[in-house]
Amino acid sequence: MSEREVSRITASWGAEAGHWAVLVHGGAGDVAAERVAKHVEGCRAAAAAAAGVLRSGGSALDAAERAVMALEDDPIFNAGTGACLNADGLIELDASIMEGAHLRAGGVCALPPFLNPIAIARAVLDDGRHVLFAGEGAARFAVERGFTPSTSEAMTTDTARARLQAAREKGGHEGWAGGTVGAVVRDAGGSVAAATSTGGRVNKRAGRVGDTPVLGAGNYADDDGGACSATGDGEAVLRVCLGKAAVDLMRERCHPEEVARAVIRTMADRVGGTGGVILVDRQGRLGLARNTRTMTWAAAGEKLPEVLGGA
Repeated sequence: MSEREVSRITASWGAEAGHWAVLVHGGAGDVAAERVAKHVEGCRAAAAAAAGVLRSGGSALDAAERAVMALEDDPIFNAGTGACLNADGLIELDASIMEGAHLRAGGVCALPPFLNPIAIARAVLDDGRHVLFAGEGAARFAVERGFTPSTSEAMTTDTARARLQAAREKGGHEGWAGGTVGAVVRDAGGSVAAATSTGGRVNKRAGRVGDTPVLGAGNYADDDGGACSATGDGEAVLRVCLGKAAVDLMRERCHPEEVARAVIRTMADRVGGTGGVILVDRQGRLGLARNTRTMTWAAAGEKLPEVLGGA
């Protein structure tokens, strides 16, 4: 099923109570043909997990966190276990989560290895004192909240090692790996949330932070507009404040499909960026767009008979 077909299915949804919806992505990029099915399967499992939360009356925030945790636990994606390696051969993780009712948010960046950085970002949100923790400070906060550190060795896959080696053989040229994960959700009460998690670029310099943990760039949610999760060239997403731009357009009641295509086009035109975006608006309508060869995704909703998915 194509992205346009998903938008058409949700175009007639109203804002009545009970019309929840969730859309997840597994990263924009160029997924090898033999791996696409596994990427879509992972996205469908994540959307189904979020749907379970929403069917039980759970919040958009809980559902978004649950979806991204499922994707972080799947080593095929560039988030959590399976995240790409930096120039030192180590894992550094970025994640953020935001709810649209009160604009509460939490994030971590340049985080040393922990299994589920999105859960740590959620703990930052719940704590409420700060919005974003970095590096060793983020790790200290995580340990204080009961999270157990992991290691790069334990969380690194053969695929991640091969990607780092390939980047080094190209003279150290770094590249965004694809496989960043995210979710946008509208719950039965009409609130929205967004969550995004990534390992960042292959062969990035230690301490590099991309768009994922930055509110208004790779992740944003506001009940008056909608929710956004971005994937792709993080530096380009940062430069155009893609997430906030998308939500502002939905606040003007533009359809999420039109908005998704507009912000991706703007990123390409202004800064030459490539990537993708998923959106849900205040009515629960969905939109997605990319200017890469693939962006795996899955969707579930109160009025969808099954979990949809594609690339």
